[in-house]
Amino acid sequence: MQTSFKALTLSYKHAPIAVREAVALNEIGCRNLLDKIKEFTLAQDVLVLSTCNRTEVYYAAEQDYSKEIIKLIALEKGFIATGEIGPYFMHLDEGQEAVQHLFNVAIGLESQVVGDMQIMNQVKNAYQWAADANMVGPFLHRLLHTIFFTNKRVVNETAFKDGAASVSYATVELVEELTRKIENPNVLMLGVGEIGANVCDNFQKSEVRNITIANRTHHKALELAQKCKATAIYWENVWEAMAIADVVISSVPGDCFFVSKEVVEKMGEKRPAYFVDLSMPRSIDSALEELAGTKVFNVDNIKNRATEALGNRLAAISAVREIITEAMDEFQAWTRDMGMSPALQQFKNRLEEIRQRELARYMKQLGDQERELVETITKNILNKIVKMPALELKAACQRGESEALIEGLSALFNLEKAPQLV
Repeated sequence: MQTSFKALTLSYKHAPIAVREAVALNEIGCRNLLDKIKEFTLAQDVLVLSTCNRTEVYYAAEQDYSKEIIKLIALEKGFIATGEIGPYFMHLDEGQEAVQHLFNVAIGLESQVVGDMQIMNQVKNAYQWAADANMVGPFLHRLLHTIFFTNKRVVNETAFKDGAASVSYATVELVEELTRKIENPNVLMLGVGEIGANVCDNFQKSEVRNITIANRTHHKALELAQKCKATAIYWENVWEAMAIADVVISSVPGDCFFVSKEVVEKMGEKRPAYFVDLSMPRSIDSALEELAGTKVFNVDNIKNRATEALGNRLAAISAVREIITEAMDEFQAWTRDMGMSPALQQFKNRLEEIRQRELARYMKQLGDQERELVETITKNILNKIVKMPALELKAACQRGESEALIEGLSALFNLEKAPQLV
């Protein structure tokens, strides 16, 4: 395992929603942070992952860049100092631990709603942004593709991803409970990003059917409305639609749109009774609860009500961990093979140096056919000589004993010294 791989993580487990939204990064923010890390540090294999529940940076470097990265996050988010957010970040500086954490996050073991389906797509997006920034090396490339394959195994071999135990489904269940005594409740959905679209999709399985969708890009709202048998309105009509809604659900980031107490208060007694804020940063003022008869729910309040599906997922965790352990063992074997490859190549280069030097002494005395024959024979001999140490090293890697053999090989053939071809 590459011991220089590290993780810097801030999540719902240790940070309240106010802190999480303060450091949350959209796509542009993630891409900007990648560029800043590339410019101001020597870190490689960098992955920036930011969701409503976490902001994390994975990277490979010999030194600890956690303080520098926190400062760069603060710079991207416009903070003057990092004192308020720094204590909430955890730094995993041991390679195995960081790799294990990324496996757990990507598969859904660390999700607020265990087995959440959305996190894998978010990891894939983060991988694409890192690749676009030329921050993905062989180690991170192999690690992420191992994780993607592991996720397929989890889906196919366990019940960990079965059922509707997700934030979007939990939102629908919450709305059903809140509006149980309201005849034909009117629900206004703001934003049609991934989570907004999933919420609307889940409403198709609900008895709550009076759904109105608003989005800044109207044709996206219209497409989703047609798919989900809902009604689409233009964004400029949001406030009028809100004034007649029973429930308002927002997945629009708070730095783009904000529902303030002052605006809602002016709607009078007909204002919505319930607001559900799925956005990050939050887009619904928590002070709305100061208004009589008004309740505000955010992602930390939404608990999964799909008890059967959640129960199946929890029961599958041990099987999921076994699959992850197998995948990590295979990945660790690959990293060991990668570790021995430079030593083997140096060994082969040293033998090639000897072969070339000896051939140079006699080639002038040989004809063309003889030269070709000697070249072929000596190359075959070299490859057979290299094959035995390669097999022994590979076996030692499987036993976790490759370091001693590599050191012995290096000492015997002075591999640290650059070969000089004559």
